[in-house]
Amino acid sequence: MLLFGANKLPALARSSGQALGEFKKGRQEIEDELRDAAKAEETTDDVSETTADGTE
Repeated sequence: MLLFGANKLPALARSSGQALGEFKKGRQEIEDELRDAAKAEETTDDVSETTADGTE
C-alpha cells in the first residue's frame, strides 16, 4: 500500500487478477495441446506396430 497508495490499490488488484486469469488460460491451452499431441503420437505408434506385425 505504501508503494502504490490507497487509490491505486483496487486497480492494481483488478489487473493482477486479470493477469492471473490469462496465465491460467494460457497454461490450460498448452496442456491441452500437449495432451492432443501425445494422443496423436500414441495413435501413430499403434498404427506402426500393426503395420510392422502385418496384423490388424
